[in-house]
Parts: sequence; C-alpha cells; structure tokens
Amino acid sequence: MTKTKLFSFIALIIIIPLGFYSKFYTGTASYWVNNSLGGVFYEIFWCVLIFLFFTKFKPIIIAFVVLVITCALEFTQLWKPQFLEMLRENFIIRTIIGNTFTWNDFTYYIIGSFAGFALIVLIKRMSEK
Repeated sequence: MTKTKLFSFIALIIIIPLGFYSKFYTGTASYWVNNSLGGVFYEIFWCVLIFLFFTKFKPIIIAFVVLVITCALEFTQLWKPQFLEMLRENFIIRTIIGNTFTWNDFTYYIIGSFAGFALIVLIKRMSEK
C-alpha cells in the first residue's frame, strides 16, 4: 500500500465516524450539527474516497466533481416518488441521498468540497516526504 493510499485510508477512518456522529450529536447547536455541519463531512468523505482510488486525478477536479454531484443530489430531494421515499426510510441510504431539500446545504457542500480539496493536497504533500 502506498503512502498516499494509507494516508487517505486513515483520513477516511477519521471522517466516517465524525460524519455519523454529526447525525446523532445532541449537545449545543445539535440541530445545526445534525442537519448542516454533516454536509461538510459528507463532501470531505466523497473527495477522499474518490482520491483513494484515483490518486492521479487532480484534487481540484475531484472536489469540483463531488460538489457538482452532491448539488445535483440535493435537487433530487425535491422529487418524492414512492420508490425513493421507501429507500429514504433506510438510515444509510437517507444519509447518502438525503431526504429534505435546503438551499443552505449548498454552503456546506462548498465548504466541505474546499476542505476535501485541502485535505487531498495535504495527503499528497505528506506522501511525497
């Protein structure tokens, strides 16, 4: 396993529990953490996961593609066919595709994609040392 893949894997081991924890957090500002901050972790997760398998791709391209796809997924939350509503009853699927459209989510997707980009760049630099 290369250093790049190892560091990416370690990053995912940290990001995944943080993302899930944000869905169950019950302390101060829990509504914001549960419904908005999780979007940042969601974007970072997808950026690093894609980078784990496609280390030759430019970090900016990965972050941009993740941002575009997750923004498109946000719009699918306006669509409520029965089969999607059934899928959204499952926690994991609801976590991946979402269930409620909110314009504010785009802000967190942008922040998360930028953070994912920065993390990928950091992983690449650490791997080169």
